[in-house]
Amino acid sequence: MLRFIALLSLFILANSVSLSHAQQNPQDIQFTRQAVKRFIFDEQQKIPLASLEPKNIIGLNSMHPELSDEDGQKGFTIEKGHLRITGSSSKASRIWLSGFNPFACYRISFASFDAKGELGFEFSDPKRENRFQISISAKGQQLIQVHADIARAGKTVLDSNILQYNEPLNLANSQLILQMLGSGLVLYLQQEVRPVVIAQLDFSQYLDLREKALIQGLQTSLYSSLSSGTAEIQRAEVFLSSGIGLADIRAITYENGDPMLDQDRLWYTMTVRGRALPHHLQGVFSMNPNTFDLKFEGIIVFDRSDGILRNEVASHIFYDRREQVWRGITTGFSAYANPKKEKKQLLAVESKKDPRFGYSVMSAVPFGVVGDIEDPHILYDENMGKWRILTCENIDGYQAIMLESDFWNKEYRRIAGPVKHNSTGTSMQKIDGKLYCFSGSSEREIFIYNYPNLEKVGTLRMDLPPWDKESGTRTWPNVLQLPAGYPMKYIALMMDRFNYPGLKGPNWSYGALYLYYGY
Repeated sequence: MLRFIALLSLFILANSVSLSHAQQNPQDIQFTRQAVKRFIFDEQQKIPLASLEPKNIIGLNSMHPELSDEDGQKGFTIEKGHLRITGSSSKASRIWLSGFNPFACYRISFASFDAKGELGFEFSDPKRENRFQISISAKGQQLIQVHADIARAGKTVLDSNILQYNEPLNLANSQLILQMLGSGLVLYLQQEVRPVVIAQLDFSQYLDLREKALIQGLQTSLYSSLSSGTAEIQRAEVFLSSGIGLADIRAITYENGDPMLDQDRLWYTMTVRGRALPHHLQGVFSMNPNTFDLKFEGIIVFDRSDGILRNEVASHIFYDRREQVWRGITTGFSAYANPKKEKKQLLAVESKKDPRFGYSVMSAVPFGVVGDIEDPHILYDENMGKWRILTCENIDGYQAIMLESDFWNKEYRRIAGPVKHNSTGTSMQKIDGKLYCFSGSSEREIFIYNYPNLEKVGTLRMDLPPWDKESGTRTWPNVLQLPAGYPMKYIALMMDRFNYPGLKGPNWSYGALYLYYGY
């Protein structure tokens, strides 16, 4: 009898162990919302590039020399820790601020403003043959227009008022924020609450500031053409920013698709939103999975060896341990800045330098996947000895497809799809060692497919999804499994699709970030 009981106990234990190691079905995982936040020019997330801090200036004419002609206005002085600009009837003046970056933000913080005339930013070469000027025009304390003045090779190509905000705005104790976005810009004025959009512009047809020759040759100055009154500046600065919204969240991985856990942090690429396409930037972020301590680490731009740096987005970056090189696939949205000459397509990107930090440039090469295709996720299938890309192609709306090749950067062919459901943010992730495919959609569901055939398995279970009854639902799933030792087994970082208020015309300026734990 005792022997029988012992055998029965062993049988039960063996089956219990077997059950505990059974394959987890991803549709059975319950995801619970943990936290949410939207970054809007978040002070904790900016990466400084340059600044003018009047209270710390000793030797103004050396640190920030005036660049005006000899007969120009000399109206910049330091008084009581502020940069004081005094208006006069003489010519405009400029004071040096920094070098130039077409993907950075430029900000002036006013202590007071009671003047008539113009004040803003100028990007120009020493002879001012190439000149890009954005300035506000004021009367007293009130904003009355936004002036865009662009010259190419000594010839004025744009001279226009681009103000789009119709309500009165007081400039005293405000911040002027210029968000440069490669081929476009948005200008904001911030008072006590969030920044207000006062102007926007597409400008690459006038002067393409993405040209490397211009980036290397232009300097940034504060421009003043005040005819009377005074303005006092607390600070002027240039910085990389997490922008007004974040989207297209993709975990950085190793070549086999495993998420990178480095320095006890997960690493993500996210699209730093500006306005429309092609005005976004490829940002890099990190996060401790135990917390919601998202940190903006840098931006990546892409070089196709044609003299232009490009702000492509919706990238998947991975570290290829076999070759010890950083690689990835990005979506060539920059083609929308010059649609008559360029086509949207996927690009293979590569860098020996770690591109996660600061301001990085990766080489980019077309590899034959041309068309309305986006959201690529690539991995090397170690069992099959094949490279595979899960992506979305606009066939009848965006639908997931699976591509395969013997090489990471060429000769891909379709092996599965399109799926029946609308698709976005497609990704491949292992659940208990088995690969599955995940996709957001416009159908208020996140779909799960088997790998690599893209047969529907089910939908993701989650409370409080990142949308409401009226908003768009095409989020990116980002389901990841964590190693033992974390209080949760699964994690998902998603975004919503609420656009930033005040932008005119088509814009994709969402969203906030939502953290979920899965059990």
